[in-house]
Amino acid sequence: MKGLKICGVSDHKILKDILNHNHRPTMIGFITNYKKSRRYVELKKLRKLTNVDKKQVKFVSVLVSPNDEILEKIKNFKFDYYQLYDVSPERTNEIKSKYKIKIISAITVSNKEDVIRYKDYLKVSDIILFDSKGYHKSESFEHSLLEKVPKNLDKMIAGNIQIDDIPNFKNKDFIIDLSGALEDKNGKKDIIKIDKLLNLVAKI
Repeated sequence: MKGLKICGVSDHKILKDILNHNHRPTMIGFITNYKKSRRYVELKKLRKLTNVDKKQVKFVSVLVSPNDEILEKIKNFKFDYYQLYDVSPERTNEIKSKYKIKIISAITVSNKEDVIRYKDYLKVSDIILFDSKGYHKSESFEHSLLEKVPKNLDKMIAGNIQIDDIPNFKNKDFIIDLSGALEDKNGKKDIIKIDKLLNLVAKI
């Protein structure tokens, strides 16, 4: 495992508990403009949420087809990466150049042809994320489709990964991205599940 990302944080207390944990994740993601997601955070709250001592954890703004208006509004927020869905390589390069920000390009996968699209983003991305087609629905995809992706590629994997799946990634060269697996039945982040995850990853 190359790292761990906890995505969809929207609560001040949960964020504080994660940042104060003995085994902090590599990254924390915030849903910035995708209002269909129950994890979406309004900008006023998002500014306060991210204006903290990050304790070396990287903050990620998750954006779906972002327009110039939203990008201008968040340009001074304390984000280290923009995670982009449904953005062309050309537009990605434009965003990366203008805002001087690291880019995670999300490739949504259901077949081998989808996987190959990562090659279009190599020159404009710092990390390639392989995710399901479900976006906010935490759907799965067949991880074996990624077997031929180069080992030296900086890559992340998401898509309904459960806490108990983590040992399966012990010898894999991915950053692991979890969200839905860390929530209670009401869709709220559960600090007990997060604590279990962070301790498990630390052991691995």
